[in-house]
Amino acid sequence: MNFMEEPDLRQVIIARKDLKMRAGKLAAQVAHASVAAVLGKTPSHLKAPESAEPPALVIPLDPDLQTWLSGQFKKICVYVQSEEALLSLHESALKANMRCALIRDNGLTEFGGVPTYTALAIGPHPKARLDPLTGQLPLY
Repeated sequence: MNFMEEPDLRQVIIARKDLKMRAGKLAAQVAHASVAAVLGKTPSHLKAPESAEPPALVIPLDPDLQTWLSGQFKKICVYVQSEEALLSLHESALKANMRCALIRDNGLTEFGGVPTYTALAIGPHPKARLDPLTGQLPLY
């Protein structure tokens, strides 16, 4: 596949603006979401080969992830204004069988000790697949 044929792959990261997170907290939550979507959050996505000493991390690469990792790491940061909106996007991404990760902060440094959903990463997937879900969201 040459450069002109490569799909426009990207990861969209959605953060909750209503929480008014400090800049460092926002950066950490967005980073958690991006990494979790790529690595997968369930043990079935990660495995240590029996022959590895020490254990090695193996990440199965689907075609979108492989192309994205070997090309331009496009990330688009957008926002929603509520937990309800964030959870609705997560549910829609799951129903569409999209790679995604929803982040719930433990509330230890912000949010008064209350676990709080803060961010969601969807993708990488082609822009055309992401736009129906996230194309209308404002840039952060």
